[in-house]
Amino acid sequence: MIAFNSLTALAAPLPEADIDTDVILPARFLLLLDKAGLGRHLFHERRFDKDGGMRAEFILNRPPFDGAQILVAGANFGCGSSREQAVWALADFGIRCLVAPSFGEIFFANCFKNGVLPIRLDEPVHGEVMAAAVEASTLTVDLEAQALVVPGKEPIGFSVDPRRRRALLLGLDEIGAILADDLPDIEAFEARRRASMPWLLPSEAAQAVLAGSDEE
Repeated sequence: MIAFNSLTALAAPLPEADIDTDVILPARFLLLLDKAGLGRHLFHERRFDKDGGMRAEFILNRPPFDGAQILVAGANFGCGSSREQAVWALADFGIRCLVAPSFGEIFFANCFKNGVLPIRLDEPVHGEVMAAAVEASTLTVDLEAQALVVPGKEPIGFSVDPRRRRALLLGLDEIGAILADDLPDIEAFEARRRASMPWLLPSEAAQAVLAGSDEE
């Protein structure tokens, strides 16, 4: 997973509430199993017409917003089904940070698993960020400092769960985060299990453990 430390990038405005994961990535594209390439199907029904032509009115089809790495959305972004592929599509398109008043709960968790930072902001602060995005502003997101900087304004603080923040800063997926934080406890548990329940081990290993116990 790509680490996230700080990001200075153009923000695109999507001032609409309750955009669900089927809008972000329609269900028919769930048959595609690779993360790479899913970005071309992001917001497919909104980006393309029935003949496959690009809809000029959609924000992510219009320069300079077609190169945005930050998306400022309305409340409850990512509601609906739990498909992780919706986040895959956003990340593959190049979106590294999402800003909204609220997110679908499972979608919010999936963002952290895939190197995308979701930031929740209350009104009226969210409105200020949305206004800046409408003006095609470049924003700076500093995860280390937990601050979002809008040009000409004081930094806006945001909160992130410490464990999730650390995983993003280090570029750790779920397994990597567990190994980084809990490996000594896992190894201690496995040692106790081998000693107390040797019959669960492969036969040769179990015999060696039992032999060692007899010698003691």
